[in-house]
Amino acid sequence: MAGELVGETVVVSDMAEGSQVYNKGYYGYPRPGGGLELDLIEALYLLECEKLKVFSDGEELDHSSLYRRTARSVEELQSRYVVYRDLRQRGFIVKLDQGDFNFRVYPRGSNPHNSQAKNWVLAISERNIFNIAALLVKSEMSQRTRKELLLGVVDEEGDITYYTVEGADPHGMTEWAQVKAEGAFLDDVVIVLGDEADVIYSNGYFGKKIGPLLQLSLLEAAFLMEKGGLEVRSIRSGQKMGPKGFISGAKRSQPDFSLRMKAYEDLRSRGMVVKTGFKYGTHFRVYEGNPATHHSRYLVHVVPDDYSTVWAEISRAVRLAHGVKKEILFASSGEQLNYVKLTRVRP
Repeated sequence: MAGELVGETVVVSDMAEGSQVYNKGYYGYPRPGGGLELDLIEALYLLECEKLKVFSDGEELDHSSLYRRTARSVEELQSRYVVYRDLRQRGFIVKLDQGDFNFRVYPRGSNPHNSQAKNWVLAISERNIFNIAALLVKSEMSQRTRKELLLGVVDEEGDITYYTVEGADPHGMTEWAQVKAEGAFLDDVVIVLGDEADVIYSNGYFGKKIGPLLQLSLLEAAFLMEKGGLEVRSIRSGQKMGPKGFISGAKRSQPDFSLRMKAYEDLRSRGMVVKTGFKYGTHFRVYEGNPATHHSRYLVHVVPDDYSTVWAEISRAVRLAHGVKKEILFASSGEQLNYVKLTRVRP
């Protein structure tokens, strides 16, 4: 099949050839009156597969010449080409998108004439910055159009890691009733002694039993104090601490205390049991019920609504969660709390 480079497209004028390649792989778009119009990335792939010859002013272009020409007009060409090429080789029908995404992908065995696209796809270099706000916007757009958002992150060797992105709505089954107890503030934890330790733990699974005593985190203690279920005194002076004074001290010990507290309160309101995620490098590990009988389903990392980082950090977090059979949620703390779930997948 032969095509002519015309501006930002490659035009196949022969009606039979254009119809054949379109009907076989749904490349490009049929032209009024016959023939086919291919995007430059599509043309590059077909040229690589030796299904297309491209000419410009009567001169045949090889793959490297067309690649250089395409690079002048397509941003982040290598990432897009690598992802497009990989999805095509996996047997998917891939159409380029001129809007907010790079590609739309159809389920295997379907085509644009008999099915809706399954995925919106973004091709991303590992050098790009992960921004939670921008990702939330893309995720919400995907959900509104009933498509899954698929990210193809390309590393410096051209290997691709795919992630699905979706909003999450975590809920558990843990209920707890109001109790009264006294805790002793010691350094950066609150200790509950005596019989009250068992009462607080069994009523909502707050803290961790260490022998006969119960150790509460600063977040747990602040939460129970605000709910009127815990009175805290300094273990050294015996002086009672009010919620405001306690939280002020907690912020000095834990600078992101307010950020974490917002997520902690929200997760507790959803019936979840919330424990530290320190051993996993996240803020929380979260259970849907009794930690003694339930596996923690989620790791939750709380970030500000303008959070940005390198993709290597995200890759590490997702892989670790997958390795311990958990789901990673990023809790974006803006005017309202939004949960975003990233899952490593194989298309």
